[in-house]
Amino acid sequence: MTGLHATVILAISADGKIADAVRSPARFGSANDKAHLEQQVAASDAVLFGNGTLQAYGTTMRVLSPELLKQRELQGKPPQPVQIVCSRSSEFDPNLRFFQQPVPRWLLTGQDSRETPLPSPYPTKDSKFDRTSGTILKNEQDARSTRDEFSRFTGILPVRKRLIENGATFQFDRIIYAKTAGGEIDWIDAFQQLANFNIKRLAILGGGKLVASVLAAGLVDELWLTVCPLILGGADAPTPVEGEGFLADLAPKLELLAVKQVGQEVFLHYRVDR
Repeated sequence: MTGLHATVILAISADGKIADAVRSPARFGSANDKAHLEQQVAASDAVLFGNGTLQAYGTTMRVLSPELLKQRELQGKPPQPVQIVCSRSSEFDPNLRFFQQPVPRWLLTGQDSRETPLPSPYPTKDSKFDRTSGTILKNEQDARSTRDEFSRFTGILPVRKRLIENGATFQFDRIIYAKTAGGEIDWIDAFQQLANFNIKRLAILGGGKLVASVLAAGLVDELWLTVCPLILGGADAPTPVEGEGFLADLAPKLELLAVKQVGQEVFLHYRVDR
């Protein structure tokens, strides 16, 4: 449809959860699972994950293996795949390690985010923000300026702009504005735009809502699921595919390509039957 091949890669508990009920970072995979994930990331042109996943982990998976780095070099690829955060929000914590990692960073958001007003700043003793006029007032003086001034004044990082703090610069190298429908991202348009930037293989690392929306759009080609030997339980614990779910007759069908046991984990490789 778009010429982009998308693979979902997730570690799950034996009862099908990707995190516990309080959504702690899922670090229950073994070293074998981490190596498997790095291999899949290294084989991709870009990695896609939701803002919730970014907030939970604070970092992204980099290619560190000398062998995998050499493999990418021989294939004419840059050392690291593009790391794409999907978010409708224009606020990010600049203290996340993600913004210091030596990786290309893109933001995927909706076109309506262009018109999203700036968030109100954290209050200070002698200043306030006039939300009606979009003006920062300092000591009763009009400090109307650009979004750069706003970010310096408030410490909030708007998209498309940089925030310089403690000598470091945090920024997205590219912003992708996808069409929206019913307040949700049009994934066909988003994938087409990514394909136009020569993204051919995409690894999707969660969370469950993101996977559900891409799967519902019929754009997932493969799934790699690592089944880990623990039970998390909990009605509120997230699963690999969240959202509204699928009726049985309309549920995506999978073809099992491979089953491999490594230690106490089972690696399942599926192809989505379209």
